[in-house]
Formats: sequence, structure tokens, C-alpha cells
Amino acid sequence: MHGLIVKSTGSWYTVLTDDGIRVDCRIKGKFRIKGIVTTNPLAVGDNVDFEMEPDLETGVITELHNRKNYIIRKSINLSRQAQILAANLDQAVLVVTLASPRTSLGFIDRFLVTAEAYDIPATLIFNKVDLFSDEGLDILADFMSIYQQIGYPCYEVSALEGTNLAVVKGLLKDKVTLFSGHSGVGKSSLINTLLPDLDLRTSEVSDWSDKGTHTTTFAEMFQLPQGGFIIDTPGIRELGVIDIEKQELSHFFPEMRRRMNQCRFNNCRHINEPGCAVLEAVEQGEIALSRYESYLSIYNGNETRG
Repeated sequence: MHGLIVKSTGSWYTVLTDDGIRVDCRIKGKFRIKGIVTTNPLAVGDNVDFEMEPDLETGVITELHNRKNYIIRKSINLSRQAQILAANLDQAVLVVTLASPRTSLGFIDRFLVTAEAYDIPATLIFNKVDLFSDEGLDILADFMSIYQQIGYPCYEVSALEGTNLAVVKGLLKDKVTLFSGHSGVGKSSLINTLLPDLDLRTSEVSDWSDKGTHTTTFAEMFQLPQGGFIIDTPGIRELGVIDIEKQELSHFFPEMRRRMNQCRFNNCRHINEPGCAVLEAVEQGEIALSRYESYLSIYNGNETRG
């Protein structure tokens, strides 16, 4: 039997069959010894074959179909383990906030670099615009312009007040979309607004740390009434970039990629080389300083939690 993994809890996977039946499945031991170096050999969005277990209502996954793509994150704790967030994506949406809790530009840039590295189109949704003063909205406009100028679509949204939700629905139509972001940015509230029947659990941002508490504990895929799927993932507190060689890093910053052929040296690192078109663009304000600082941070192996 063939199906699509729509939920992963670590040891069990919910598989949606072509006939619309959901079957709880586990995996054969061989998946764990195929040299896969992530904590989860299978992920939501994977297409698989499975067999029903004799005299049971559960199944065993026997085969993983080739993936179109996938997106991966690396923990920045001591284990430095990698986790596949989702597979076979049409796009990735990062839900961010500039307050309560604040999403740093460094975190945004690491997510975008990861999406670029895995060839997944990315969009930024700036949620909770209902909380902003006029001054805050001006700052938000400045932040959005950094990414819009590079080519990333950006949307101001309020899940609470319904601002621009129709635009978001159009963005998601007929596509498989990963929803990601820090805990507390309103990701689950936004999905609840798009799919009212789900009633995903939400929680307040904790006062003492201004950090959200985890309300999604596993990845799950939800079908949209207008066509397409949303994949909801646990809130990410930190994001380490994985499997990118230093000499390739600038390829995943679109504004740097466009200028690489203009550098004097073919192997330019864009750090202190003479005749570097990227450094010149930073000095002239054509590349945002925050983006260049993120490049240096990733290049030097520094991680970010914010």
C-alpha cells in the first residue's frame, strides 16, 4: 500500500493512504541503519509504501520513495544532531515577530540560507502587527524592505484581527507549505484562523523570558479546503546551518550571488579581499549590513538562538 506521512511523533507515523484512510505505522529496523545521519529517518511529507501488520490495525513502513527535496535543521546544543523538518515541499513560510517574542534578523537569515541551500522558495510572514505603534510599523517597514529588495515575499499579518489572511490563503493554495518559526510567534494561532476546525493548542508568551512555550510537539500536515497542505512544526528556539561549505555560503545569499562574478578573484571570500564586489555593495548600502553580518556569523561558525 502507498501513502503520505502526515504526522510524525518520533516512533510512530500517521500515513494517509490514496483512499483517504489514516493508518498508524512504525518503521522497519533497516531504516535506522542506512547511514542516515538525522534523528528521524522519515519525515512528514514523505511518500512511502507500507504493509498492514497481521491481525492489527497498524502498519509497517517498508519503502521510502525518492524525495523532491527536504529541509533540515541542526540543533546548536552539544549533541549537534540534525533533524529533517519536512520533505517534498513547494515552499517554506517563516512566521516571525519583532516583539513578544522578537525574532532576530540573524535567525531569519539562517532560515533563508537553509531554504536556499535546499532549493525551497521562502516567504516571510510578520505576525502580530496589531501590537505595533506607528513607530513600530516604521521599523517593521524597514525590516521588510531588507528582504523584499532581495526578492523574498513579505506580508504583514495579524492572526488576531484577520489582517491579510486572504492574501495568505492565496499564497498557500494548491501547495505543500512548511510553517516554521519561534515558539510564541503565533504560528498555531495563524493556522487555527486558516483552519478553524483544527483548534490547535496555543499559549501565551511567558512574561519572565519573553519566549514562547512549545505548543506543537511534533510535525503534522493539514489539508487546506482551497487545496494544498500546511505542515506545522514545533517552534524552533535555535537554528544551526548544516552541510554548507564556507566557499559555497555566499551562493545562498541572493544579493551576493548576483555579484560574485564581479569580484576580482574567483575564490573571493567576501571578507577582506581587494576588488570584492560584495564588500563594495555593503559599503554603498546596496547590501544590508545586517545580512552581511549574518554571512560573517555563519562563515565563522557562530550560532544564534534569537
